[in-house]
Amino acid sequence: MSDDRLTFKEMCAEFEVTPRTLRYYEYIELLQPDREGRARYYGPRERARMKLILKGRKFGFQLEDIRQWLLIYEREGTHAQWNKWIDMADGQIKELTEQRAHLDEALSELKQLRRDIGEELGRPAAETSDV
Repeated sequence: MSDDRLTFKEMCAEFEVTPRTLRYYEYIELLQPDREGRARYYGPRERARMKLILKGRKFGFQLEDIRQWLLIYEREGTHAQWNKWIDMADGQIKELTEQRAHLDEALSELKQLRRDIGEELGRPAAETSDV
C-alpha cells in the first residue's frame, strides 16, 4: 500500500463521516476506492472527490447533481465541469436566497406572535433573547 492512500477507517476520520455515509457514497458511485480483498483504499483522486462532495452538500446540492457534475470532468474535462458548476451555483444561490426570505418572514411572524402573547400574559420578551 502506498503512503498516499487512506484506509476506510482513516477516510471516515479525516472527513468526519460515518462508515454508513462512506459506503453510501460508494454505492451511488460518487467514490470508487481501490479494493484489495475486502479492504478499501482511497487515493488522492478519491480524497479530492470527497472534498468536493462535502462542499457541495454544504451548499445544499443534491447528491445526484454532484455525481453528474463529477462525471462531466471525466467525460468533458475541467472547462465543461466549471461551466456546469457556474450554472448549478446560480440556481442554488437563487434557491437559498428564496429559503432565507421564507425563514426571515417566518421568524418575523413568530417573534411578533411571541411578543403579542407575552404581553397578553404579562411576560414581556427578555432583552437578551432578541425577540
